[in-house]
Order: sequence, then structure tokens, then C-alpha cells
Amino acid sequence: MGLFGRKRTSLGLDIGSGFVKIVEMDHSGDQPEVARVAIRPLLPDAIVEGEVMDPGLVADTIRGLFEEMGSPGGTLITAVGGHDVIIKKIEMDRMKESDARDVIRWEAEQHVPFDIKSVELDFQILDPEGEGLQMQVLLVAAKRELVDNKVSLLGEAGVSPSIIDVDAFALHNAFSHNYPEGMEGVVALVNVGHEVTNVNILEDGIPILTRDIPFGSRRLREDLQRERGLTSEQAEEVVQGQEPIDDLERFVEASADEVAVGVERAAAFLMTQQADAGLGRIFLSGGGARIPGMAEALARRMNVETEMMNPFERVPLRPDAAGDLPVEESAAMLALPLGLALRHA
Repeated sequence: MGLFGRKRTSLGLDIGSGFVKIVEMDHSGDQPEVARVAIRPLLPDAIVEGEVMDPGLVADTIRGLFEEMGSPGGTLITAVGGHDVIIKKIEMDRMKESDARDVIRWEAEQHVPFDIKSVELDFQILDPEGEGLQMQVLLVAAKRELVDNKVSLLGEAGVSPSIIDVDAFALHNAFSHNYPEGMEGVVALVNVGHEVTNVNILEDGIPILTRDIPFGSRRLREDLQRERGLTSEQAEEVVQGQEPIDDLERFVEASADEVAVGVERAAAFLMTQQADAGLGRIFLSGGGARIPGMAEALARRMNVETEMMNPFERVPLRPDAAGDLPVEESAAMLALPLGLALRHA
């Protein structure tokens, strides 16, 4: 059965525009346990709007982070995301999964706005036990160039991924492990990153719609620098809640409004498909979720219960896993890499 040769450690690697993050997960016990976490900032503009502008610099940052952790072994899992990834729920004639794999490329041509020859495809049947003539399928397509570039970047850093996931699915994985009660009704996972906010709408635990909003915590920093004359370092301290300033609420309200518009558009699209599909709760993650007052401002603007996602709500964290890293302050940033590390097969 190969049990003794099985790798029992997985590494979830998230390469964001502002930070590179790693979560090491130990799967040898009764339940997964976080063995170590590490975060390292990227220099400004190393990655802009998801595009790696300086591969050498990013690779050096990844390499340094692995060296800081003592070059851990195990299954390396990373992810791709952005506009070059399409996630869509479709209907197909009911058939076995093996048969569906033979025809999925033809089906995808009807739904994917890319040259089908240039994409990597995968799918999951959402109702495998159904008896109707049609079945619900979650289709995923990523431009092959996006995947190849990620593998090449990691190769330059001296590591090789075993699995390449999708950002939205990794967040869903972290959420489902920590909030099983959230698997009912309509929920929005809102990951506020450095440059982009990802909105993932779940219905009864199934990801059915993803949207990217061109807003991130960087925008708030730049607004503070421009309007209040702060340095980039001072703006960063304000955004992280380390330094208070007067009238911060005004800036946060404007930021929350921009995020809310994107969430509303995604939810509105869902409600055109199903009249009774009202948004029940919002869970915030990502570095931008730590902006003081962001969760409260979004809740007021949306009139929907909003809370921070804690990736360690039900996933144990070893006492020494984070070293000097303040876990409570950084937890929201670690949802995505934790979701990746949980994927270990």
C-alpha cells in the first residue's frame, strides 16, 4: 500500500504581491497540525497586478524563506489565480467521471473565453449521486502560460511544486475546515490582498462564483501618503493598526465601499440565477482584512454579518510554529497558504 513511503508533511506556498507566505502542515497525527509558518515581505513592485516584474528578486525571496525554515521537505503545493483562471458551474449530460474527462475539453469550449488549446483544464462533478439527465459540474480552466510561469519561477528558487491549486479553492479549503457551519446558505469569502481583492461566493459549501476586484491595501496606503503626507513606512504602520491617525475611518469607509460594490455585483449575478439566494455572511481574509475597522465598515455598508476568518479556528497550531511572528496579527494573511497545505493527499 506504500504507507511507509508516504510523505506526511505538506507545504502551502502563497506568493502574493506584498508578501511570500509558507505554512508547513504535519499530517502524521489524527488531524492535520500546523508545524511552522513563515512570512517574508517582497520589495515594492516586484509583483504588479499579479505579474512578476522581477523574477530573480521574487525567487530570492522564496529561497530565503525556505532557508529560514531550514529547507523543509514534503509535498509543495502552490496556486494560481487572477483573470487568467476561469471557474464556472456548468451543466452536462449525466455520465461517469471517466467519460466526462473525455468530453470536458469540448464542453469547455462553450464556456472558456480563451483558446482551448492554450489552457489547463480540470473539473469536479458536484452531484455524482444525482439521477437526473443533467449533472452539475464545476469547471476550472487556467492559461497554460500562467502555470508554466509559476513552475519556472519556483524552479529558479530551487523548489518544485507537486500540486498547483487555484487561489479560490485554497481559501475555500481553509474555510470549510475551520467553519463547517458555514457550509449552509450563501456565504462570501472576501480575500483583501495587496493589490487585488478576490470574492468567492459559496452556496451550501460549493464555490459557484469568483470575482476579482482591482482594490487592495496598497490603494489605502497610497491614499494616506497622498492626502495625509505620510511616508510609505508610516502608511504601512497605520494600515496594520500599529499607529493611529485622525480621520482614518473616512479612508476605511471609502475602501469598504469599493469592496462592497464588487461583492454586491457578484451577489447580484447569483440572485439573477436564483431569486431566493440572499447573501448570509461575509468572511474576510488577506492582509487587507487587518485594516482597522474594515470588517465593521463592510458590515455596515453591506448590512451583512461580517467577520475575520481565523485559519487556526479548528486547525491546531504548535506553540513554537510561528517563532517571533505575531500569529494573531498575521492569521488573516495565512488563510490561503493554510488551505493549500491542507490539500495534502
